[in-house]
Amino acid sequence: MTEGSPRRIALAGTITSDRIVYEDGPSFKGLGGILYQAAVLAGLGDEVHIVTNCGAGLRPEVDRLTAEWPELRRDRMAIVPGPGNVVNLFYPRQGERLEVLESVVEPLPSERLRSAAAHSEWLLVALNSGLDIERSDWRSVVDRLSCPVWLDIHSLALDPVLRAPRAYVPIPEWPAWARGVTFVQANRQELACLLGHPERFPTRAEVDGFARAAFDLGVKAVFLTLGREGVLVLTPHETRQVHAAGPEQVVDTTGCGDVLCAGAVHRLVRGAGIFGAAAFGVRLAARAAGLAGIQETYEMARAARTEIAPEEVP
Repeated sequence: MTEGSPRRIALAGTITSDRIVYEDGPSFKGLGGILYQAAVLAGLGDEVHIVTNCGAGLRPEVDRLTAEWPELRRDRMAIVPGPGNVVNLFYPRQGERLEVLESVVEPLPSERLRSAAAHSEWLLVALNSGLDIERSDWRSVVDRLSCPVWLDIHSLALDPVLRAPRAYVPIPEWPAWARGVTFVQANRQELACLLGHPERFPTRAEVDGFARAAFDLGVKAVFLTLGREGVLVLTPHETRQVHAAGPEQVVDTTGCGDVLCAGAVHRLVRGAGIFGAAAFGVRLAARAAGLAGIQETYEMARAARTEIAPEEVP
């Protein structure tokens, strides 16, 4: 295969309907969740098979939005009754965003996820709701896979409540999620939850300790997203902080971590080095911060199809 040839990637998680409010800025409403990663991977030219339960209430909008994405495959998307995952997101001037999950879909069945991954070169999983798949089902999938797995823990760190602000909670069972995964992604708040103290961000020594524990479970790299500061990438042999210049004007930061991981996976599946793949993902995420919406993200990724920087070549 050439650098530009499409790769088959299974993308699992939840499609959401987001209402986004900034305390000192504009408000947005639209689809989100794994459609951010799907927009990037499809825009870059990969064959993306989304594995999700989509609420019947969201299906018309999903169909309308993705109708012109020839790279997207929906053979693993099931339509389930109800409005789907409906989420309110509030960004204060300072501190972490607040999330209220108004409704949720049922967890993914392990058989569908396992089948999709078995026929793909990579599996990318984003736990958008934290209720996307049962832990026992997740283990039954990962323990039988041979392809690389990228796991973004995301909303796993949130209290699984409906129609109330979701608090960040400790995740003492995190090794059961991470064991056998190739790449783990989290932001500082989420990593604090994995370490058992959601009330404060981890120290650098704690980050390094977590990474060592993850490596013992088979993880090849930990991606700690740092917002405007880029991403800290930790491997057993080297650690680097990777960043890129942001847009002149930040419009919406929702989905930037999703864009980063999708861009990195696009490069990794082609054999790029971990840090070069991270650099590409960070650049895309920086651009995405100057946009709002899934379609705009798809178009941004399409425009980036021809980009190959020297540090991204294997």
